[in-house]
Amino acid sequence: MKYIIVVLIGLMVLSCGNAKIDQSTVLNPTNNPKGVQGSVSQGAENVPTAVNTIQSKTGVATSSDDIEKTMVFLTSDELQGRDTGSEGIGKAASFIEDVFEENNVAPYYSTYKDTLSNYSDGIAYNIVGVVPGTDPALKNEYVIIGAHYDHIGLINAVAADNIANGANDNASGTTAVIEFAKYFGGINNNKRSILFALFSAEEKGLLGSKHLAQKLKQENLNVYVMLNFEMIGVPMLNKDHDLYLTGYEQSNLAEISNVHAGKNFVGFLPKAKEFNLFRRSDNAPFHDEFNVPSQTYSSFDFTNFGEYHKVGDEAHLMDFEHMSSIINDAKPMLEGIINAPIKEVKYE
Repeated sequence: MKYIIVVLIGLMVLSCGNAKIDQSTVLNPTNNPKGVQGSVSQGAENVPTAVNTIQSKTGVATSSDDIEKTMVFLTSDELQGRDTGSEGIGKAASFIEDVFEENNVAPYYSTYKDTLSNYSDGIAYNIVGVVPGTDPALKNEYVIIGAHYDHIGLINAVAADNIANGANDNASGTTAVIEFAKYFGGINNNKRSILFALFSAEEKGLLGSKHLAQKLKQENLNVYVMLNFEMIGVPMLNKDHDLYLTGYEQSNLAEISNVHAGKNFVGFLPKAKEFNLFRRSDNAPFHDEFNVPSQTYSSFDFTNFGEYHKVGDEAHLMDFEHMSSIINDAKPMLEGIINAPIKEVKYE
């Protein structure tokens, strides 16, 4: 019975992948979230933050305070768990649009909002921005940096709290992409063009990334790599690297990432292979459409966080110092991949 439960839990990791995940499903429900800041909240929190609080900090490392401000807003009860098509996720979208506009990240289409063609239960949209490349030859190659900004909204109440705020899943990845957009929008030294994509409807079956991948394929976009960030809010336990990479053995991306990061930054997680996490997040549709290295960075290791798809997935449980370290170490990694004179990253 224990084996069956573990298998069933594993199939639900990170994303629903097919149909919407049962909202009562929790990864490792009995684990002790060691290393997680604070304790699981048993009551509702309501900490709205003004959308225009994020300012450009070109040339300055991302601080834990920067991260906390973004995370507190994205996970506030005001946003009601950022369910696809909801008023709450609309507020998150406006927040991201404002950050992009303030930091020289242009709309990729006529506006930042890219309405999903494959979602019928209301209106949903990805947020897509671009920083054009500066190199005459390389600017026609695109690096996509993405994360999903939706979550599962309102669920069964625990101690009067029915809002699944989605801090680790995936306000953490969204915050990382926001910080990368601010960084590259400020320094403007990227030789290849960068597409920053925040996906909606990941929790409905990767619909946002499927929509965008198919649309960009039809437009014949020259995609080099797709780099996705998912659940990076708490550090891994007892590992000699900071992040793992889904589809680790399928490409040399981990090796290239470590070279440019200048440290043992990205490694292998056996559980990610066992449960085929490569197919469970927004990298997968880009792999399917473009057959280029499309993989996800994460620090959720099956033992370090017990609040997956629960009302307890709140900002105060996130390790903002860890996130700051991850984001700052990822900047030279991304810069190296984006500015390399040749396409270093390849499928094996």
